[in-house]
Parts: sequence; C-alpha cells; structure tokens
Amino acid sequence: MKPLKIIIILAVILGIAVAGWYFRPSEQVDENRLTLYGNIDIRQVELTFHDAEHIAAMYAREGERVKKGQLLAIQDLERFQYAVDSAEARAEAQRQVVARLEAGSRAQDIRKAKADVKSAQATLQFAQKEFDRLQALVQRQSAPVQALDRARAELDAARERMRSLKQLQALAVIGPREEDIAEARALLKAAESALDLAKKAWQDAHLYAPADGIIQDRILEPGDIADIRAPVYTLALIDPVWARAYVSEDRLGRLKYGMPAHIETDSYPDKTYAGWVGFISPTAEFTPKTVETPELRTSLVYQVRVFACNPQNELRLGMPVTVSLALDSDAESSAVPPCPER
Repeated sequence: MKPLKIIIILAVILGIAVAGWYFRPSEQVDENRLTLYGNIDIRQVELTFHDAEHIAAMYAREGERVKKGQLLAIQDLERFQYAVDSAEARAEAQRQVVARLEAGSRAQDIRKAKADVKSAQATLQFAQKEFDRLQALVQRQSAPVQALDRARAELDAARERMRSLKQLQALAVIGPREEDIAEARALLKAAESALDLAKKAWQDAHLYAPADGIIQDRILEPGDIADIRAPVYTLALIDPVWARAYVSEDRLGRLKYGMPAHIETDSYPDKTYAGWVGFISPTAEFTPKTVETPELRTSLVYQVRVFACNPQNELRLGMPVTVSLALDSDAESSAVPPCPER
C-alpha cells in the first residue's frame, strides 16, 4: 500500500503544479516599451609622439583625470633645438640675399662701374695712340713690324675691355634681374618652410591631451624611446559615453534617432541616467555572447548606441546597464533629451 500512497501523493502534487502554471496570472507585456541589455562603451585614444627620441619627463599617472591641452609628457629637446637653430640661420642668410637683390645696386657700386669705364677709356686712348705711333714708324721703317702687331693686340684688348665694363655699368644701373629676385624669394620660402617644420618637430616633442579624459594606461616611462609606433598613454575619453545594446529586427522599425531613453545600472540602483538613441547599425550581426537574454543569443540583431548623460562620470567602460525605450515616442533626432554635459 505504501507505494500506492506515494504515487497518489506525487500525482496530487503534480496536478497542483500544473494547475498553478495553467491558471497563473498572465504577464503583462508592454508592447510600447522596449528594454535592452548592454554595456557602457567609450572611445579610447592611444597617445604617441611623432619622432623617435628619449622621453625626458611624464606628468600623468593611471586613473588621473586630465583636461584638453594639458601637458602629459615631453621628449629630450636638445636635438630638436639644434634643428630649429640651424633652420633659423639658413632662413636668415637667404633673407639677406633677397634684401640685397631687392635693394638693387648700391650707389658706390654704380660709381665704381663708372670709374672703371673711365679708366678703360684712358687705357684705350693710350693704346690707340701707341698703335698710331708705331704704325708711322713702321711705314718709315724705323720700328719692327712685331712691335706694331703687339700694339694692335693691346688696342683690341683695350677695346674689348671697354665694351665689357660699359655692360657692367649698365647692369649696375639697372639692378638685378627679376628672375634672380624671384629665385631668391623661392629659396627663402623653402628655407622658412624648413624652419616651420623644425619648429613643428620641436612642438611635437610635447605630448598634450587631445580631449578631456582619464589616463587608462601609462605604457612607457622616462628614458624609453618613443615614436609614432610606441604609445605612451591610453586615454579614455569622458565624452561621449554610450550604452551598446542590440535589438531584434521585429523591433528595429520602431526605433528612431533621438528617441529618449532611460539607463539604469546595478552600481547605482536608485539612479536613472537620461539618454537618447544616437546610432542604429545598418547591418545585422549575430548576437554577442555578452547579451544575457537566452532567446536572442542565436538571433540576428542590430547594434544600437544609446548615448548617455554622465555628468558625475559614474558610467564606466564595460559596466552592464539596462536601457528602457518608449516605442510610442514620436521624438526625432532634433528632440534629444536635455543633457548639460553634451
């Protein structure tokens, strides 16, 4: 009899359980509200120097909050300063060349050119007289023919020197050619560009925060060689902050850009953060493993970014959150909830 009693008792218990399940109150599903589960995401920046050089000093540590434009690290500046000084000297030298050409010939140069022409005229006149005298002597057979030939050569040389000095005098009066001035200006521009580049390299040896954020990692230390391939810090940006969640296709059509949202987290259970839909992925993907709802783990879903107001910096990277969206909202992208920190 005991087995029969046990079977009867188990049957009664099973019947009660089945009846309780069948007659349970129906769960009220709000079709006008969508609840999503996701994680907080932010942007991260790897900060690097441009040129290879030893790090001289670093001024920020992990977890430190920094402001945009704050100096974070500096390289050894000696080599960069040498490059700046050299470029400045070359630019100044070329600047003087341009100034000399633009100023034209000095009055002293013009007077010297005139004096050289007068001297050449006197030499030409003397050579002409000497030639005439020797020519008369040769005709009287009082002087050798070789002396006349030498006098003719000296006369020709004096005449050519006279022509050359007159040309130099004319050039001195006219001044430098426009082409020479243009070339000198172009060389000056190249020298000044080289100087700007040297100054830029000197400036790039100083590492500044590109935006407000928190130092997530301090990767190198003073004395290390740093360049564009060696990050010095990893900076976690404070703004923007968003919840990365996923929505199924049957609900996708009801989401709109700018739709208001409420974000909750277990870390601050009594607090709600205002947010808005700022991104809806145009392509589907398999649900990431981090999504907790079992029925969606093998489904194709669309990524949604719900940007959040985070004035107290309480929402941190990777934090699990619950996002609530009112699907009957008619808000457009221009109707974003007010957020003083945006």
